[in-house]
Amino acid sequence: MTIHQAEFIISNTDVNKCPKELLPEYAFIGRSNVGKSSLINMLTDQKNLAKTSGKPGKTQLINHFLINKNWFLVDLPGYGYAKVSKNKRDTFQQFITDYFMKRQQLVCTFVLVDVRHEPQKIDLDFFTFLGTNQIPFAIVFTKADKLGGTNLKKNIAAYEKKVLEQWETMPIYFITSATNKMGKEEILTFIDQVNHSLSDA
Repeated sequence: MTIHQAEFIISNTDVNKCPKELLPEYAFIGRSNVGKSSLINMLTDQKNLAKTSGKPGKTQLINHFLINKNWFLVDLPGYGYAKVSKNKRDTFQQFITDYFMKRQQLVCTFVLVDVRHEPQKIDLDFFTFLGTNQIPFAIVFTKADKLGGTNLKKNIAAYEKKVLEQWETMPIYFITSATNKMGKEEILTFIDQVNHSLSDA
């Protein structure tokens, strides 16, 4: 799939104010500073669609982008450490939960994980939250260009081992780099296939 059009539609903190169109939605979420905005900009071939920042916690709203006029990319606030007040963290924790529990248009969540680090409890807990609530998700390993091939394989194997302590199978995953566009075609092809399966249903 080629993205010809990516249009910002709305930002808000209330799931009830999200777009009413019954178009499939793909949500992107991860720990603060995982490279989410850079990945979104890479996927859409736009430098500033999602706002990138050196400061963790930049995204604090539910952001909807209409892609090719037939599906939504949803940029969600990061979880975990961010330089925002505890009250704000509590607030967007609640509206993130509301989004996942109430948003019927959501067909897949891409959970971003920095492949340079060992498995983090907060990521594993988030997988469990999604799985418990039967919310389909895929793992997106980011910043793969920062590691050599051997270390990359080793880190992904470590993650897989940890995930399989709780899950019967490893969720589908993608290895990406916003710097060299690694994983772009794989993610967009996956989204295209899901969209086709939904339209055929």
